[in-house]
Parts: sequence; structure tokens; C-alpha cells
Amino acid sequence: MAPPRLTGALRSFTNVSKREDPTEQFYDLKAKRVKRQELFAREGLTWQKIVHFCSEHQDKAKQQGASQELKSLIQAAKQIVGTEHGQEVIECAAVFLFETFLNKDHVGTEETRAIKQMFGPFPSSAAEASCASVARLVGPLDDSKVDDFIKTHHPRYHHQRDSAFGCNINFSYDFYTLDPLEDLQVSDLGDERVDVDFVNFLNNQLIGYKSASEDDVPHSGTTLSSGDGSILRREVEKYLEGGNMISSNPEELCTSLFEMLTSHRSDDELQNELFELLGPEGLEMISTLLQSRTAIVDSFLSIPNEQTGYLPDVSQKVSGEITKPAYGCQVIIQSEKEKQMMKIYRREEKKEKKRAKGSDDGDFSEAVMIFDPKEMRAQREHVLLNARNEPLLTRERVYERIRYPNVYDSYAEATKAPAFVGGARLLLPEGIHRENNKIYEEVEIPYNEPMPVGFEERPVYISELDEVGQLVFKGMKRLNRIQSLVFETAYNTNENLLICAPTGAGKTNIAMLTVLHEIRQHLQPDGIIKKDEFKIVYVAPMKALAAEMTNYFSKRLEPLGIIVKELTGDMQLTKGEILRTQMLVTTPEKWDVVTRKSVGDVALSQIVRLLILDEVHLLHEDRGPVLESLVARTIRQVESTQSMIRILGLSATLPNYLDVAAFLHVNPYIGLFFFDSRFRPVPLGQTFVGIKTTNKIQQIHDMEEVCYNKVLQQIKAGHQVMVFVHARNATVRTAFGLIEMAKNRGEICFFQPDQGPDYGQCEKQIQHSRNKQMKEMFSEGFGIHHAGMLRSDRSLMENMFSKGHLKVLVCTATLAWGVNLPAHAVIIKGTQIYDAKRGAFVDLGILDVMQIFGRAGRPQFDKYGEGTIITTHDKLSHYLTLLTQQNPIESQFLGSLADNLNAEIALGTVTNVEEAVKWLSYTYLYVRMRANPLVYGINHKALQMDPALKLHRKELVVESGRKLDKARMIRFDERTCYFASTDLGRTASHFYIRYNTIETFNELFDSQKTEADILSIVSKAEEFDQLKVRDEELEELDQLLQNHCILFAAGGVENGYGKVNILLQTYIGRGEVDSFSLISDLSYVAQNAARIVRALFEIALRKRWPAMTYRLLNLCKVIDRRLWGFAHPLRQFPNLSHVILNRLEEKRLTVDKLKEMKKDEIGHMLHHVNIGLTVKQCVHQIPAFTMEASVQPITRTVLRVLLIITPDFRWNDQVLCFTYTSGPWVRGRAMVVVGRRPHQ
Repeated sequence: MAPPRLTGALRSFTNVSKREDPTEQFYDLKAKRVKRQELFAREGLTWQKIVHFCSEHQDKAKQQGASQELKSLIQAAKQIVGTEHGQEVIECAAVFLFETFLNKDHVGTEETRAIKQMFGPFPSSAAEASCASVARLVGPLDDSKVDDFIKTHHPRYHHQRDSAFGCNINFSYDFYTLDPLEDLQVSDLGDERVDVDFVNFLNNQLIGYKSASEDDVPHSGTTLSSGDGSILRREVEKYLEGGNMISSNPEELCTSLFEMLTSHRSDDELQNELFELLGPEGLEMISTLLQSRTAIVDSFLSIPNEQTGYLPDVSQKVSGEITKPAYGCQVIIQSEKEKQMMKIYRREEKKEKKRAKGSDDGDFSEAVMIFDPKEMRAQREHVLLNARNEPLLTRERVYERIRYPNVYDSYAEATKAPAFVGGARLLLPEGIHRENNKIYEEVEIPYNEPMPVGFEERPVYISELDEVGQLVFKGMKRLNRIQSLVFETAYNTNENLLICAPTGAGKTNIAMLTVLHEIRQHLQPDGIIKKDEFKIVYVAPMKALAAEMTNYFSKRLEPLGIIVKELTGDMQLTKGEILRTQMLVTTPEKWDVVTRKSVGDVALSQIVRLLILDEVHLLHEDRGPVLESLVARTIRQVESTQSMIRILGLSATLPNYLDVAAFLHVNPYIGLFFFDSRFRPVPLGQTFVGIKTTNKIQQIHDMEEVCYNKVLQQIKAGHQVMVFVHARNATVRTAFGLIEMAKNRGEICFFQPDQGPDYGQCEKQIQHSRNKQMKEMFSEGFGIHHAGMLRSDRSLMENMFSKGHLKVLVCTATLAWGVNLPAHAVIIKGTQIYDAKRGAFVDLGILDVMQIFGRAGRPQFDKYGEGTIITTHDKLSHYLTLLTQQNPIESQFLGSLADNLNAEIALGTVTNVEEAVKWLSYTYLYVRMRANPLVYGINHKALQMDPALKLHRKELVVESGRKLDKARMIRFDERTCYFASTDLGRTASHFYIRYNTIETFNELFDSQKTEADILSIVSKAEEFDQLKVRDEELEELDQLLQNHCILFAAGGVENGYGKVNILLQTYIGRGEVDSFSLISDLSYVAQNAARIVRALFEIALRKRWPAMTYRLLNLCKVIDRRLWGFAHPLRQFPNLSHVILNRLEEKRLTVDKLKEMKKDEIGHMLHHVNIGLTVKQCVHQIPAFTMEASVQPITRTVLRVLLIITPDFRWNDQVLCFTYTSGPWVRGRAMVVVGRRPHQ
């Protein structure tokens, strides 16, 4: 049931509202808002309406031409607005261009200004193309039809929709004219307040009503006639007789209505209030009262007080204190004392009534006044004042919060102010500033003052450490505050640790302290470190961060001779390299794969002594299950082998740190350290801006506007700003857009760099760059930075920004991850980012936001930093909740339970249901299921009956076991509850293949499939399910299909799996892709397809399908080297041009022929004399072997085969970046003895 709205909650205490129907479905406010947004989206001119109109009013012959023009218009809109915002924005831009160029034959200054104001700088060719397309579109159509179409759908023709509230209440004004309110006699009284005596008025009404009913003759003199004074009373009686407002009496309703009629509100305003009070049943009464409003008020004001008498029944009601009218939203709150006093008052009143039955009216009036209402009111106010300081509920439950020694959480202790932001109720810190206008809603959270230093706190100086510590921390004077607090536990104990601290607080050095503790454990008295006894694994969330951490730890640990290597999907290590390495920096997925294998790499996982998990708060994201699986596997290994593996969790501040500590098996009194934002090295002020409009184009325009104002505000204050966007081409577009706005407003002088002594030298460096856009914007004080730029250009931009020559740097999130380049202020413009894994635009992850905000504030320079995030209004509360740590981190493990269970069964750590149930108890899922059962579909009753949730865990395991058994990945005997792994299950585990993909393989894969069929099967894998075909991609996909697809692409461009097939063949053929989303999709397909094909190869090998195995092996090489099997092998060498390679293929010069030819011969054949030597060198770098075999019979059935393999090529590390690990394969039943001859 939806929570009641404020007005509804208050009106429910009155009898004004109509009775609620309990069977009626309650209207959800959120659903109402969504429906309203959809309605607004459908209103006005949309692209679908334009397409329908243009195709509907033309014959079939011309429809194709119109369709082509519509495509041209969309293409022009794409050039102007870019592709990074999605199809909806492009269509909105096309509608804007259609409206702009309608009835225009050329691109004028007004049109140019309108487009520039909306989109910023744009290519003039796109505007001209769109103008021509619009002209050709509407040319064949009738002008009147076009005008009618525009008038029907354009919002400017629909002002009548914005009429005032209450316009639907119809009153019949046919038979009279309302007198203006200014004619009321009240207006002649000046500024003096009119004391309206309601008692006097009511008596007059009663007298007038009686006289009217008795003889229907108007009273003379001062009494009211039936035509004016008694109208109100008569209408009230008639209204109440109709069964309306049963609990109200005539006197109270007359009082309320008269008070409203004498107010200074106009008739239009008053009609709405009267309608709210009386409901639809009182429409006739409202009409009559408004008609006679002046007469009713005049008749009362014209009667002197002394000519009126009190009626007994009226005096009982209104003596001394007027009863409040029962309309609007009146709520009376009474304390216990007041209730008792009112009971006594009513009891005494009844007694007085009985006594007064035999007495006259005069005695009665005296008896009534025994209880003075004024005195009672004073007492009531006194009681309310006292009650204000008392709790609302008398039996308030006070929960005592457990205090942990190393938790500094001001959020949990401080009082907060609840607020509604973007429609969601949030608890926000004190001192916030909120601004709410038509364009945006802004919430500004000021920076926190640093936590005062405690008496027991003292910094740890490097000079106090032992020799190992001093060597590693050379160049540092002391540890920072957080590191000093953690030092004793990290450096001198084996305790598991969870460190929650803000970004930039120095968590990496805490990891270094634990690394040093582990190294010291294996340090001999003579100073030698036993390097083969331990391994340290650092799990970083991203490959970019893994590379950065590898460099950091390598430099620091070099004096100790500790080798640090990166082990990710990009950086493979041989077994020998892994054995020689003491510290591995890896990603969660890679380490999960390594620990999943029960042979070979198992020795590696068994000598791990320290596991460092960076960014543990990723548990609530898609990659969370991988972390859960790693930790559960590690802790079970500790318990089963009784070996010591220390776990260190590093995290940003998160709300339910106790749950994460329980999951990591951290003692909260020793190993849990929580530091809130007060411990940030540079305090951070945060600003959240939510753009209100739902129109996509207007949204982008408003974001640009707000972004410019925020940037200008910082620049005027003398600060540098970094603006983060989410696409490479968006950096250039945003930078030029900001420059254009600054020039238009005459404020470009604020951005231009100061002409310092080294400015001329820097300008020369910029001019040497080949990046044209970078040169253009440097003189205006702007720069760009993204991964698509040359390394030299990126370094140049970083250098210029750090020197202060650039005031504004527009960049992508790669800058926040890879380079430590802080600025006083950072701004995130927009939060929609394309995610290839989901095949759609998603919200920017909290990890990225925190990393970007971590760049705000320069240590030693700034007192505080400022982070601003500009998003849409509906996402405002989402980011506020995330960044003020109000959402508990939940587990995502259920979604991949079957895959992880299969991995454990394949590894041999889970063999039956009981062990699987036990294994689940080590996951974060188990911790959160007990803490918050409803989220995971468990009711409280089930939790009370089974506190350990053993039955529920068993249900989950059995269900997953059945699914895996059905897919033939395991064998599950439900009678004995035992699991047994199969070859298929082991392959799926080792190659990270999902359960649903294996089901697809079981259905489609057999030994007779061709290469085209294999690519089709791979394209249908669940890993690619989220890749959908978008309308804007169809044209480009069609071109890719024609130009780069050698094999038949099943599904074509219309289906998702067809799209995957096309992208995979384009990747192999080294084709170029233009669309922003297709580039991301291509990268994702390439990464995953190679792994899936290798898994298929393994499956075919296990099934003993030799022809299929060979076919798949070739396909693996084709994808790995991005080269079709029929293409010339020299295409793998980047130093040979396409012209040379094409000539080699035309002349059919195979590698064997080229080996036999001399370099001069090759040069003449290719019409390029000097290229012969290069080709000859490349040919001799292609791996080739010579083999010698001798066969000798040993017995009748056994042959001894001596096989000598000698390499016949020159090794080149740059080209031959692979390692050969497996021996030769021999088909048939034979014993093989392999010998090696060393190659000099």
C-alpha cells in the first residue's frame, strides 16, 4: 500500500473527504509520476509522429524517397549531437532540426544561433544537409496539411492545457451577474480589523429563517429578510437534509461558510475552497452562496449588536469561545490531562442542563458560564507547551549502540534532518543548502571539519620502524593519521582487517604495512628472506588499477628484492615466472580462474599467505559474486588445511561495515577500522544537481548550462576545474561548447591562461603536437584528456594542467584511475554511460564516482575540495543515497549461484549437499540473508523457525544441483545427495562459461558443424544476450556485413546474435567501426569470443572429435591473431604496408617460397627494391620447426619412436609474445619418448 500523502493524512480526521472505498486500489505516487512523464513524452512533436506523417500522406512511389530523407536527417542530427547519448537523444535532435528548418530554404543566422544555443558548436555541413532534407521532405506535401500537423502536435498551440486548478467546476452564471468584491462594505473600513460577531450573525440568521418560514413576509427594520439574510441558513439546512456531512450541525457549518464569505479572496479562489469543503453534492449551494455573497455579508454588517438576542441552543455552542469549523485539514491533538478536563466539563454541563429545565433562560446562561473557556484555552496551551519537550510515544524503545574502538562514524551518531529529494525520503547531514527552481534541484553538502586529534593519538615516524620498514618507506617522514591508527594492528599482528576510509586517505600504504609484516615473518636472522615460502596476492578491481599498483609495489619493494608481477587477462605469466614472483597483482576474475583449477596452479593458491582485496564495496555490483566466491574459498581453505592466510579488505566508506567485517571474518573489536569523511586528507564538499526536464535535448542543453555556471564560479574564485564526461568525442564537444558559451557571454577572459615566464615555451610544445583540437583550445585555457590520444599528448596536457596553464581540463574517467592529477574542483557532467556487458546505457557506478571525487582537492594547497555531479532529477536521490552511505551493500550471489557451485564441485571442495550448505555459510549472501531476509524472499517467520537458514540454503543448493545435472555439468544423485563433476562442468569452470551457455552448446553443438555454424553457436552464448540491435546501428552493421563478413552470418543485422557474429568477423578482418556503442560492443565480443571458442575446443577434445578439434584450434588462432586462415601470414607484422601485403597475395608468394628467394628477388617481385630485406626478416620470424624421427621395435606390440624437434626461426619478443607450454599430440595408441636438441 502506498504511503498516504500529507493532505490526505490530515483530511482523514475530518468529514470533508468522501469515504474511501477499501476495495479501490491505492494510487502509487511513483507510478503516477512515471505515467505523467510518459504522457509528456507522447505529447508534442516526436520523431515517430514525423515519420508516420511523412509516410502516410505520400504514395508508395514517393515513400522510399521520404524514408531516405528521414535517414539523412537522422544522420545530420547524429553528427551534431554525437552518438554517446543514445538513439532517443538523436531522435529528439532530429525533431528540433525539423522544427527549425520547416518552411526555410537555407540556413540563416537565426537558425544557426538556435542550433548553437541548443547543441554548442556544430559542423555547418550537417545543418545544411538537415535543411535540405527537411525541404525535400515537406516539398511534395500540401502546405495546409503540414500546418495542421504542426498545430495539432506542437506544444505552443496548447496553452489551454495549463489552466488554473478548479476550471472543471462549472457554475451556472446564466441568470445573474456577480457583484465585484470591491463593493463589499468591509473595504470601507480601512486597515482596521473588523470584529465579526458570529453569535450575532447566527441569531439573525435564525430569526430571519423563522420569520420566513412562518409568514413568508420580510421583517422590517434591522431583521433579515428571507431573500438575503436567511439564505445561508436555508441552504445549509437543505444541504444537511440531503445526508451530507452527517457529523456536522447547522451552526458550525454556517460559521465556517460565513467566515469564508467575509474573507478577501476572490470568487474564483473561493469556489475551489467551497468545493473542497462541500464536495460535488454542494454545487448548487456554492452557486447560490456566491450569487448572494454581497447581500449576506451586507445584511450582517448592517445589524447593530444591541438589537440581537441570544438563543439558548446557540449560546451553548458559542458562548465565550467559538467552536472551530470542521473543514480543511484541522487536526486537534489533546494530552491526557486535556481529555480528563473535557470529560469533567461535559459532565458538569449535563448537570447544569438538568437543573435548568425548570428555570428560565437568564439563569441558564449564568449556569453555562461556570467553566470559563478562556481559562481552559490557557490551560490547554500550557499543556501543549509542556508536551512539546516530551517524546511522542510514552514507551520509547532505546537501543544502546555498541561502540567499537576503531570506528569513527559521525553519521551513525549525529542527528540528521529528513528531506525529500527527487521524490525520495533521505536523511541528509546538517548545514546542507538546497535550491529548487524550474530547471534543476540542487543539494549542496558542505565539507566536514577534520576530526580533532585525540590525546592518545600519536603519529608513527618512519625512523621508529625496523630496517625493513625504513627501506620500503624511504623518502617518507611519517605515516599519516589513518595509517598511524592502523599501524599496530597491521604491522605487528596476523589479524584479518577491514579498512573503510575515504578515497585518497592512504589505504595503499596500509596494504604495504601488511605486506611488510608478511615479509618479516619469513626473514631469517642473517637478513635473508625465504622468498619461496610465501605468496602475496593483491586483487584490484580494474586492469588499469592493477597496472598502477604493480608499478607502485615494485618500486617500493625493490630494495628487498621482492618481485611484483601483474597477472590479468592482458598480462599472462608462465609457470616459471609465477614461481619466481612473491607478489601478484591481479583482478577478481583472473584470481578466481586460477584458484578454480584443481591441478597445476593449486600449489600457487596453497602458498598464498596474504590476500588483499581492494574496493570491497563492489560486493553489491555485478562482480560482487566473484569476490564472495574468492573469500569463501580462501576461508574454507584456511579451516581445512589449518594454514594461515591473512585477509585485508580495503573499502570506501559503506553503511553496513559490520556485515562486511563478519563476511571477512574480521574481529570488530580489533581488525575493524572505519573512518568517515572527516579523515579525508583534503575535506570534500559535495554538490548534487538534478536536471528536471524530461526532454532529452533540453536535458543536454540544461546540463551544459549548469556545467558552465559551475565551472565559471570556480574559475572566478581562482581555482582549476576538471570536467569528467563519459565518451572520448564528448571531451572535445564539451570543451568547445564551454568555450563558445564563454565567448557569447563575454567571459572568455576569465579562462585564458596567465602569460607567465614559461608560457611561451609551453605554447611551442603544444604547437608541435599533431592534435588540431588541442592546439585550438589551449590559448583559451582549455584542455582535453582521454585514452584515445597519444601518450605524448596526454602527458603534455597533464603537465600543462599541473603548471596552471590550463584552467579547465575536460577528460574521461581513465584520468581518475590511471593518473594522480588532483584539482580543486571536479565536475561529473551526466551519469549515463554505455556498458557493453549490459548492452545499454547504465548509471555511472559508485566506484567511478568516488574515484573521480577522490581527485578533488590538492593536498598542501587547498583547505577543501569540491565535487559536483550533474545528473537527471530522477537519479538525484540515487546518487545522494550512495554518496551519503545510506544504502546497505546487498549480495548479488543468487544470480550466479549455479556457476559458483559448479566451480566448487569441479575443484573438489564440495562433494555433497551438506558441504554445499556449509559452503554457502561462508558467503556474504548468508550474512545479508540473516540481516535482511525480506530482500532475499525469506519471511520473518521462516527466519524465527530456522535462525541459521539451513533449510533455505539446502533448497537453494538442491535447486542449483538439479539445473546443473540437467545441463550435464555434474551428476547429482538426490537419493544420496552426492555431487560428481563431469568433463563439461570442469571445462565450464576453467573457462568461466555460464550455465545457460552450456545448455546452448548441448542443444546446438555436434561434430559436423562448419566454421560458420561454430561462429553462430558462439554468438548465441548467454554472455552476449544483453547486446541488442539499435536502430541507429542498422546501417553501419549492414556495411560491416558486406565488407568484412567472410562466413555466412546467421541472424543478419536484425537479431542480437547476428550482430555479435558480424562484430566478431569484423574484429577478425581488422575492420574499422565508427559508432560509439559498436566500438564498445566490438571490444566486449572480442574479449569473450576467444575464451568461449577455447572452451568449445576443450569440449570437442574431451568428446574425441578430431576433425572438429582441428577446426576449433584453427578458429582459436584466427581470433587470437585477427587473421583469417586463407590470408597471408605476413599480415601479422605491423611494419608491412597494405600495398605490399596485397601484392604478396596477388603473386601468391607463400612463406615457403619467400624463404627460398633472395631479398633482391622479393624486392623486384613487389616493385619495391628496399622492402625485400624487411620481408625476408619477417619470414624468418614466423615459427617453424624441423623434425627428425626414428622408429625402433621393442616388442611385438610396442614401438619406440624418437622424435627430435628443432626450432627453425628467429625469436623476436615483440612479435612472438606467446609461450609454448604443451607437448606434441599423438593420435593412436602409442608410447612416445620425446627428446629435445638445444638450439644455438
